[in-house]
Amino acid sequence: MNTREQQLQAIDRLLTIMDELREQCPWDKKQTLQTLRHLTIEETYELGDAILENDLEEVKKELGDLLLHIVFYAKIGSETNDFDIADVANGICEKLINRHPHIYGDIKVENEEDVKRNWENLKLKEGKKSVLQGVPNSLPALVKANRIQDKVAGVGFDWEQPEQVFQKVEEELAELQEELTNNNQDKIEAEFGDVLFSMVNYARFLKINPENALERTNRKFIGRFQYLEKKAKENGKALQDMTLKEMDIFWEEAKKIGSSN
Repeated sequence: MNTREQQLQAIDRLLTIMDELREQCPWDKKQTLQTLRHLTIEETYELGDAILENDLEEVKKELGDLLLHIVFYAKIGSETNDFDIADVANGICEKLINRHPHIYGDIKVENEEDVKRNWENLKLKEGKKSVLQGVPNSLPALVKANRIQDKVAGVGFDWEQPEQVFQKVEEELAELQEELTNNNQDKIEAEFGDVLFSMVNYARFLKINPENALERTNRKFIGRFQYLEKKAKENGKALQDMTLKEMDIFWEEAKKIGSSN
């Protein structure tokens, strides 16, 4: 691996290239914080895909793309004298030091949960009015639910045992079933949301990331359905002309082939 000196040289090289692109490239000259935003989100999702696929070579490339965006934002900030890359780096360094008093101070912790509780309490002392203030509004709902629950648990608002959470899941399912009987679409949607929220909470107690779990199922379904499409084509059949019973034969084959997933 590279030495610290080589790592710093690489960052310096990137900063130099960014300066040159901002000065000489017509596309780079035009970019603003706002025009880069959607591209940064896209790059973040691409990094997420590479991590899920455990493609380390692709992870390295996507991290490079994200690092470029960070340097790009910092360059734009420097042009208006608001901040530069040093301010960005120093800012996160100070935050990490302040929020890890068990490393850089005299606070004692026993485990990860103590660290998380201290983290949330420190953020409130820094001026945040709510533990949930740091949850971005634009997060996808599933990810947001997970972050909300994780944050409130950090200040002790949590169930004690997984069994209690599963009972809550069952309770929410019963309430959903009741609204299905009443056929009230608005209340059905509300209760369905409660079911999803409680399932996300249960996943946390099982130490499962619900986003990863759902994406794993998405990919599994895609693989099986594409196998079904392939086999139907090999047999000269169109899916819309097949019965569910006929399609199920290939579906079961796909399940056996991918049983390890």
